[in-house]
Amino acid sequence: MSVKHSSKAYHAFLFDMDGTLLNSIAAAERIWTRWALRHGVDVATFLPTIHGVRAIDTIARQHLPGVDAQAEAERLTQEEIEDVEGVVPVPGAVAFLNDLPPERWAIVTSAPLTLALHRMKAAGIPRPAVMITAEDVSDGKPNPTCYRLAAERLVVTPEDCLVFEDADAGIRAGEAAGADVMVVTATHAHPVDTVHPSIEDYRGLGVTVNTNGFLRLTRIP
Repeated sequence: MSVKHSSKAYHAFLFDMDGTLLNSIAAAERIWTRWALRHGVDVATFLPTIHGVRAIDTIARQHLPGVDAQAEAERLTQEEIEDVEGVVPVPGAVAFLNDLPPERWAIVTSAPLTLALHRMKAAGIPRPAVMITAEDVSDGKPNPTCYRLAAERLVVTPEDCLVFEDADAGIRAGEAAGADVMVVTATHAHPVDTVHPSIEDYRGLGVTVNTNGFLRLTRIP
């Protein structure tokens, strides 16, 4: 585990969901594989592009003639809501979140709210007071609006936040928002080449809260 920012205190932690707090890869890839096959899209090259971004943006990027991206995204969302088999928490995530002050963290996900809540329930992830979902922004990650909005609703500045992310689009969104970034590698099949500090998962990771409510990452012996 690399925690280069462990000496720095933050006003708030902002978490991506899929791949960062929970692992939904099995369910997502089952559903997106069916979609790709229906539309003649090469599965092997397509699947790596689906992570960390809104479904509507993923579909629109394919430039498929006659395909209504909004309607297709709604259909896919419903399929994903109905299929949460294999959705599990990233190790240590639930305990780590439960140790955080409720007013000092948020979830910032590219998933629609209903899907996010179904996956969180399946994985046992607690619901924070602040959640930014696909419906809250007109431009998804890597646009930084989602992280800026989360900070605003927590009444902090993005520069005083630590973003936890696993996907390139989300990492770039956190960077563009002005936040520090921690990369979570639990769901990565290959080593991650990043300038940011990284953790495999949340086991061995703790947090201290000072008298002003600021958060500092610590390692648990």
